[in-house]
Amino acid sequence: MKKMSNIYESAANTLGIFNSPCLTKVELRVACKGISDRDALSKPDPCVILKMQSHGQWFEVDRTEVIRTCINPVYSKLFTVDFYFEEVQRLRFEVHDISSNHNGLKEADFLGGMECTLGQIVSQRKLSKSLLKHGNTAGKSSITVIAEELSGNDDYVELAFNARKLDDKDFFSKSDPFLEIFRMNDDATQQLVHRTEVVMNNLSPAWKSFKVSVNSLCSGDPDRRLKVAIDFTASNGDPRNSCSLHYIHPYQPNEYLKALVAVGEICQDYDSDKMFPAFGFGARIPPEYTVSHDFAINFNEDNPECAGIQGVVEAYQSCLPKLQLYGPTNIAPIIQKVAKSASEETNTKEASQYFILLILTDGVITDMADTREAIVHASHLPMSVIIVGVGNADFSDMQMLDGDDGILRSPKGEPVLRDIVQFVPFRNFKHASPAALAKSVLAEVPNQVVDYYNGKGIKPKCSSEVYESSRTLAP
Repeated sequence: MKKMSNIYESAANTLGIFNSPCLTKVELRVACKGISDRDALSKPDPCVILKMQSHGQWFEVDRTEVIRTCINPVYSKLFTVDFYFEEVQRLRFEVHDISSNHNGLKEADFLGGMECTLGQIVSQRKLSKSLLKHGNTAGKSSITVIAEELSGNDDYVELAFNARKLDDKDFFSKSDPFLEIFRMNDDATQQLVHRTEVVMNNLSPAWKSFKVSVNSLCSGDPDRRLKVAIDFTASNGDPRNSCSLHYIHPYQPNEYLKALVAVGEICQDYDSDKMFPAFGFGARIPPEYTVSHDFAINFNEDNPECAGIQGVVEAYQSCLPKLQLYGPTNIAPIIQKVAKSASEETNTKEASQYFILLILTDGVITDMADTREAIVHASHLPMSVIIVGVGNADFSDMQMLDGDDGILRSPKGEPVLRDIVQFVPFRNFKHASPAALAKSVLAEVPNQVVDYYNGKGIKPKCSSEVYESSRTLAP
């Protein structure tokens, strides 16, 4: 059996693609979502096989690593292929469940496939499509392929990492750590570059050294932000008390965490850099323990951003023991803080950044007049406000802010320019799926974004601009 490193060369010779000069070499990165196994009681061990077509037949070019027990695999293995602009190069990506006791495909379960041309991937730079099963039936699973042209630099770096005194995440043994390295794509999304091996039962692991191509390292600028604010007022109860909405249970998340993760994990897919400024309000904060209504929950006012929704969760859990929950529940200051950033964006005169403020609160607002004023002002800016009511409080005031039953006005009678508030009580979705909550919360956001830019006469980037931005991969 040929070594895996020689598979592409062998396949390329078979396909005859070395007969004409290569336009450029392209790296393809692969990730999948929602992969389901035939066995509903276990998760699959997915591997992606890349095939190329020649004379009506498919030949295997390369394959990714196998990721154990995973329904949303992100592969560190890169597919490097030659791109010929003048040729139609048909590709097929097949996902197979490779069990731990064999590595062949005959015994493996076919989980889905996707066919396209290399030109489609190169022109779009990021192609996402449903995985089709036998009979071309589409399920809920999908595959995403990202293309990047190689610069011709063959340099690489060799890296070695070790760690000491890692947190123990297991109950009956020590953690089994592995290391992942991410870099920023041109569109500012994070991309997996390398994943180390797992070091079993070790809190001070030393991973094997590895080589990384210099071509795999790049960066980009973010073009959209998502703001998150979390309510820390005393009406939520003492966090040390199990009756508190902020109580950190050792085995299950509180309602704030459930709502944050359910909504945040959906929202973060539309945020380019996955860095979220996170704020709290209605608490006394160290070191002077003065009341604040717009404090950074990581206590870094110069950089309140958290890495991903998981970073927000960790900052929230870390700051709770250091706070004194107080009051009142004033949300106008946090709306005004985000509105200040949004107002600066209006100077660009283009559709570059739109701000979304997600507020998690127990619902008893004490500065309703100022909040109405802040929302009316914000309705002229590129921003939306999502409010998730946590607990069993009276949310009638929140319903009024939503504006679905009538036009919201400031205390002076000025109407909102457009409806920018969406309110959802979390209790209505306690026993529903996180997707149901997120769907309800995000229902009005797309129209709010479109209404703003239409009102300003600002058009999205035209296809020619998109084409120009992707020409590094085109002739």
